[in-house]
Amino acid sequence: MTELVDTAKVQDDQLRSKRAKRIWTAVGLIIIIILGGIALIATGTWQIGPPEFHGMVIQAPQPANNFTLYGADDQPISLRDFRGKTVLLYFGYTFCPDVCPATMVELKQMMADLGNDAENVQVIMISVDPERDTPASLQDYVSHFHPSFIGLTGHNEDEVLAVTTPLGVFYEKHEGTAASGYLIDHTATVSVIDKEGYLRLVYPFGVTGSEMAADLRYIIRD
Repeated sequence: MTELVDTAKVQDDQLRSKRAKRIWTAVGLIIIIILGGIALIATGTWQIGPPEFHGMVIQAPQPANNFTLYGADDQPISLRDFRGKTVLLYFGYTFCPDVCPATMVELKQMMADLGNDAENVQVIMISVDPERDTPASLQDYVSHFHPSFIGLTGHNEDEVLAVTTPLGVFYEKHEGTAASGYLIDHTATVSVIDKEGYLRLVYPFGVTGSEMAADLRYIIRD
């Protein structure tokens, strides 16, 4: 009987987590629209992409903020290290029960659909759980989905917040169960930064890998 109760609690936590992440995704998109819209209106550079794009299109007048976090072997890695490639940033954590693995599966499918164009794309997952996600464990997690994926995290929460805040990504820890440990509600978007360092697209949760690949073919060759 106790096992059935524990299972029900875990399932209930997962459902609440999924609903909360959808809310955080919407909040993050609204903030990105507001921040990006103010800058774009001020400079007169608002641009609407091709109708086949599946995410929110933003072409900012300035490159995305550079940052430095830590990868495997605690090596410092910066966003500008990938200039010349299209970078997809996803914020999540390895203990995430549902949304994170589902998103990573779609990013894996995206790479498969891109074929030879995949060499021009870099997927980076940034952990919002530096307390539990070490650089080594995070890299093991992302490599499970694709060998080219990179996992980055900070030494502390302040370093992570310095990256998430400018991109309109928010997260919040809440209690889980003995089985799940604490859970984190977070903005479940994927940000696309082009080869010149400009934020071009923001994908909400639910966009498929095939849809992303169709968009990226255009951005890579733009």
